[in-house]
Amino acid sequence: MNVLYHLTIPRPTRPQCEAVWQEIDLLRGYFGGELCYLNPSRHALFRLPRLLYGFQRLRELVRREPGFDLHHLYNPDLYPFPVLRWLKRPVVYTLSAGLQGARRPNVSFFAERVHTLVVADEASQRILTAWGLTNSRVIRPAIDVSRFTHSALELGSEIRLLVGSAPWVKGQFRSKGVDTLLKAAETMPRLRLIFLWRGVLFDEMARRVRRRGLEGRVEILNRRVDVNAVLAQVHASVVLASDPAIVKAFPHSLLESLAAGKPVLVSQGVPIADVVAQRGCGRVVRHVAPDAFAQALDELLHDYAGACQRALHVGRSEFSHARMVSAYRALYQGICDEEAGV
Repeated sequence: MNVLYHLTIPRPTRPQCEAVWQEIDLLRGYFGGELCYLNPSRHALFRLPRLLYGFQRLRELVRREPGFDLHHLYNPDLYPFPVLRWLKRPVVYTLSAGLQGARRPNVSFFAERVHTLVVADEASQRILTAWGLTNSRVIRPAIDVSRFTHSALELGSEIRLLVGSAPWVKGQFRSKGVDTLLKAAETMPRLRLIFLWRGVLFDEMARRVRRRGLEGRVEILNRRVDVNAVLAQVHASVVLASDPAIVKAFPHSLLESLAAGKPVLVSQGVPIADVVAQRGCGRVVRHVAPDAFAQALDELLHDYAGACQRALHVGRSEFSHARMVSAYRALYQGICDEEAGV
C-alpha cells in the first residue's frame, strides 16, 4: 500500500512541532508513502489563493499518481480544492478541525471527488449527514502515548499551565486566547504560563509580555523541546479558541497532557471539550474571556487530584496511536480492495 499525503499548511520550519505533520509522520511509519505540500508559501500568512493550491505541482502529481494507491489530504475545513478534480486515485479527506458553526460546503464536489471524509467526532459526522454527505467516517487523532510519563506535581504557591496552539497571524492573539491568558495572569499572581511557540510572531509575543510586565511569570518556549519534560513542570494544559475552526478538533498539546496525567482546559465548541466534560479530565471554558477562564481554572483546582487520575486514564486508553492506525488500515485496505474489485 502506497499513500500520497497532502498538507495545505505552508512548509513549517520545525515540522516536528506541527500536530498534523506528526500524525502523517506516524501513519507513514506504518504505511509508507510520501508527503506533498499543496501550499507553495513559505510563510504562515497565506499569499496564494487556496483555489490555486497544488497547481504548481500538478504536472508532477499527474505523472507520479499511478505509483500510489490513494491520496490522503489533511485540511481544517471543507474546501473544494480544484486540484482534486485532476486526481484519478481515490481521495481520503481528513478534517483536522471541527464543523460546529461551519457553512454548508459544495456538497456535490465532496460527494463526487472525495471517497471518504474523516472527522474526529460524532457531532461533526452528524453535521455532514444533515448536509447530505454520507461518505464520512469517525477516526480520532492519536499520539504515541509511550513517549509520556506521569510526574505528579502538587498544588502550591504557583499554578503552572502549558499553553498550546500558538498563533499563526496577529489576529489569533485574540481569537486563540493569548491576550485573555495574559490579562488573566495580570490579576492572578499565582498563575504562571508556559507557551509552546513555533517560530512565528515570537517578537510580537515577547512585546506583549513585556508590556504587561509579566516577564517573570510567562515563559515562551520558541524552540524544539522535550514536551514530556515540560509537562512534568506544569499542573495542566490549556487551548482556547473563539472559533473552533482555528484549532485542531483534538489538539495534540491536550492529548499529550492527558497522556501525562495532566488535566486540560479547553474552549467550548472544540470537539475535545465534549470528552473533557463527559470524562471529567479537565474543565470547559465557556467563553474566551478572563473571568470565564478563571472560573474554569478554579473549578479544576477544587477537584485537581481526581482530574489528574481521570486525565491519565483517558489519555492512555482513548488516544493511543494503535487505535488510530488500526482504523486507517481498515479504511485504506477497504479502498484498495474496492479499486481492485475484491
